[in-house]
Amino acid sequence: MGLLSDPNRRRALTNLLTRLNTPLWGMPVDWLVKAMQARGLEVFTQSFSRTLPFPDENKERYMVHGTNVYGILRAPRAPRTEALVLSAPCTPGSSNNQAVGLLLGLAQYFRGQMYWAKDIIFLVNEHDLIGMQAWLEGYHHTNTTGMSWTPLEGRGGSIQAALSLELSSDIITSLDLVLEGLNGQLPNLDLANLFYAFCQKIGVLCTIQGKLQRNDWDSAAGYSQAVQTMLLMVLKQASGRPWGDHGLFLRYHIEAASIRGINSFRQYKTDLTTVGKLLEGMFRKLNNLLERLHQSYFFYLLPSLSRFVSIGYYMPAFGLLAAILLLRALDLWVQLGSPAPGTEDGLPFGPGVLSVLTPLIISHLTGVALYTLPIMAQQTAVEHFPVSETEAVVLTAIAIYTAGLALPHNTHRVLSGEGTEEGWRVLKLIAIFYMAVLLGCTALINFSLGFILALTLVPVAAFITPHVPRVLSALVMVLLSPGSTLLFSIFVYQELQEAPITLLEGWNLFLSVISQGILDHNLYGSLVYPLISLLVYPCWLLLWNILFWK
Repeated sequence: MGLLSDPNRRRALTNLLTRLNTPLWGMPVDWLVKAMQARGLEVFTQSFSRTLPFPDENKERYMVHGTNVYGILRAPRAPRTEALVLSAPCTPGSSNNQAVGLLLGLAQYFRGQMYWAKDIIFLVNEHDLIGMQAWLEGYHHTNTTGMSWTPLEGRGGSIQAALSLELSSDIITSLDLVLEGLNGQLPNLDLANLFYAFCQKIGVLCTIQGKLQRNDWDSAAGYSQAVQTMLLMVLKQASGRPWGDHGLFLRYHIEAASIRGINSFRQYKTDLTTVGKLLEGMFRKLNNLLERLHQSYFFYLLPSLSRFVSIGYYMPAFGLLAAILLLRALDLWVQLGSPAPGTEDGLPFGPGVLSVLTPLIISHLTGVALYTLPIMAQQTAVEHFPVSETEAVVLTAIAIYTAGLALPHNTHRVLSGEGTEEGWRVLKLIAIFYMAVLLGCTALINFSLGFILALTLVPVAAFITPHVPRVLSALVMVLLSPGSTLLFSIFVYQELQEAPITLLEGWNLFLSVISQGILDHNLYGSLVYPLISLLVYPCWLLLWNILFWK
């Protein structure tokens, strides 16, 4: 008792247990195996381990060891070449025990039915996304993240669709559908339509982004809620992180979604039997598929579950922003081709090569440092400063990002003397073409991320020159930089969630988002952090260099 009564010693012991991965709780693997076997399933387990690049302070883990348990119900009326997955993450405590119980109940019910034409896999994964990533890599014989896992002893057919179940209570007031996956991927819209149709048929309240659908679409309040719901989807998709276990299935072209049971203050209540009927109906519909879901949209935004905005409506908005860059590039090209005062011929490539190449090289070297040094230098930072590993990674990233503002804007003068008027025009022409290609490719992969970046970067690229008021322009550029855009997005997201935060809370959340972005890249292959550090930030630094051109 004397050891644990001291807060400092208790904190040190907790950190030691986290590092040594001495579990204070554990998934009941043996019990789950026996429970699935009692229901007539072919039961298998998979062990996995993963050492994180730095401790995850949000979930208090560093060296992760776990076990996935899954049972396969073989299709009695088919050659067993296709499969469906129902998963439930086993989380610390009892936060998702109801989902595991419902999964076992459905397994017992499905076992007594003879109409299944596809294998059905019932999966209970440990350590949420890490466990799901290990199972998917083992199932598809790939290893893209460097995780250690044991090979799967049992496999079903090619997975056609998957549903992940998360229940916070045995009393449900509404079911929330989560669609956003890794790198902004979305499942086929027919999967969302299927969920909505069965909710309407059974009489279950359904939400998306946690918001109920309104009937008064033509009113101001109806439009306001639709816009808020769609903006929430845009921000979540732009983050590039998987917002549920389903998000990792999308990488393997498997249509998947997460269904979350919410127990709120609404008077309407739904029991687990009704939720089970909903899942059974969805699985029976998916069981009848003759081919993968592909008839509907893969690129869409949802203001509600009954209405959607297709790519044909929202992509022109991005096209208009990209047109600004092309028109500005054309203007610069004309200026470079026009003869300067006192000369007879235009000099489109008159400036020295070094005056243009030097900012390009140094800006991208700064981006490489931003991408690699935070993790590589964490131990050195911990030895010299009183910070944890996670704080060292985040603060190093912020320090490199800030130091980059001072590096490139005078490098052209150091190597090649005074910059010329044609020099900054050539550099800006390169930066605009670079930005147009970068934003265009980003929007094709993750429209929401590309659109948010275009909203902040295109105005800067359009107006910035060495001749604008320097102090005011520098302030505007900093406010529209990628880092500031992330900070503003956090406050907007909290406001849309109707959970406003203070400036200090926003700053702490900003630091947490940076650490999670780096972890998501290293653990699951999220592309947002390398995209920002290696491409977007260097492109922004080129514009910053033009502002301070002399």
